[in-house]
Amino acid sequence: MSIGSNSITIKVASAQQVDKAQTQTFGRRWGLHRFAIALVLPVGLLIAWWIASGRGWLPEQILPSPAYVYSTAVDMINSGEIFYHAGVSLGRVAIGFLFGAVAGLALGMAMGLSQRADDYVRPLFLAFAQIPTLGWIPLLMLIFGIGETLKIIVIAKGALVPMAINTAAGIRSVPANLVEVGHALRFGRWQTLRLIVLPGAAPSIFTGIRYGLTHSWTALVGVELLASSEGLGYLLVWGRQMFWLDVVMVAMIAIGILGFVMDKALDISEISVQRWKHEEGS
Repeated sequence: MSIGSNSITIKVASAQQVDKAQTQTFGRRWGLHRFAIALVLPVGLLIAWWIASGRGWLPEQILPSPAYVYSTAVDMINSGEIFYHAGVSLGRVAIGFLFGAVAGLALGMAMGLSQRADDYVRPLFLAFAQIPTLGWIPLLMLIFGIGETLKIIVIAKGALVPMAINTAAGIRSVPANLVEVGHALRFGRWQTLRLIVLPGAAPSIFTGIRYGLTHSWTALVGVELLASSEGLGYLLVWGRQMFWLDVVMVAMIAIGILGFVMDKALDISEISVQRWKHEEGS
């Protein structure tokens, strides 16, 4: 009887391994398929750009060729210029985003956990959120000048709004019966928050982080366009003033690549956290 049971167990394990291998193979193929699809539009735009510049549909001063832009990018990489300006921009966005995300998390938690705080704060906060981030720059310039403080505040504001809104929404979406289970287990307020509320609101909080980082990055570029002597946004303005469209396009490509990398890094972090949460629950 034990031999037959062992045989059945071995067959089941073998079948599971085969299914797992097939699933992994399908996943890799599907990932490559999606990657190929994602390349269609960029490659198409590159070909159109190459054709338009090659046939002279626009003057070279307005639309430099891809080869010329590539040569400029190589020169800026070899000289370290692009890395210097990218480092300045990343440092600014890191500090501003940290302040804005922490403030947004605290404000969102207050609005999500307390109905009274939500009643007092939400109307003014929503009015505050309706004003575009760049719309605050003229007023902030009068108060803080055009130094680093201005840039950090503008970047922080870009992160604060989506972080607060998504955190509050995530906390309010936690099922009430889960909170009641915590009360039944005699959880304190901190235990309920740490073990029930925050894990339940984690997807919305990560959404706020991603949108906050995106808004911070665009706000950074905007404020560097208006008030900066270094950074990727400054490169855009400097290239436009000198009519060096190749420099402008290199800066634009760098901004897009860095923004994409940061978003994908947050995406991977979110998947890791969610996988850890599911494994813990199982």
